[in-house]
Amino acid sequence: MSVISEMSQDGQKLTISIKGRFDFAKHQQFRDAYENKELAAVVVDLKDATYLDSSALGMLLLLRDHAGGDDSDIRVVNSSSDVRKILAISNFDKLFDIS
Repeated sequence: MSVISEMSQDGQKLTISIKGRFDFAKHQQFRDAYENKELAAVVVDLKDATYLDSSALGMLLLLRDHAGGDDSDIRVVNSSSDVRKILAISNFDKLFDIS
């Protein structure tokens, strides 16, 4: 599976790891990773993501809405320099904590 989700032992943090291309083909897997869960904090780990497109940006926005919008605690971590550039150009650094 190319989208892996793991809840912390205390149930407070969900980590979603993306492997390979983060595009529309991952839409259902990504949604399944967080739907029907109480989300105090979410980490999206892009360490193994090789690419992301506009549909991935849309998926991140849907996650943000599900997690509480402006009050959400979502971090996008381990992104490559190319992915970080895409996120910055899209002004996602204003919506998410990106490192």
